Amino acid sequence: MKPKYHFFANARFAFEGVLAMLKRETAFRIELAIILPAMIISFFLPIDLIAHLFLLAVLFLILILEAVNSSIEACVDLITPNFAPLAKIAKDCASAAVLFSVILALLVWGVILFSMWDRV
Repeated sequence: MKPKYHFFANARFAFEGVLAMLKRETAFRIELAIILPAMIISFFLPIDLIAHLFLLAVLFLILILEAVNSSIEACVDLITPNFAPLAKIAKDCASAAVLFSVILALLVWGVILFSMWDRV
């Protein structure tokens, strides 16, 4: 039987997930070390609200996909601790999603910063 939904209990589970990633995922820690300063810097840029939201959204997207990637890797490792070609494909595709989000973030930041520099 599925337990009843409790907002605070479920929020606690989410924070436990963040702590698990901080403890176990080096990539997450590196991304966070780059993303947090970038988010802070974005507040000081002379850009409009929509551009600022885009800058923040693409950074959050990286963290979201890193969480999904970590969960896929954990599930695959739980199912098969041995090497399996399909397990490798699942892990590689999840990792590719993170890579695509990083590329998107670099493109968005590049376009917005270039347009800001072009106005000067």
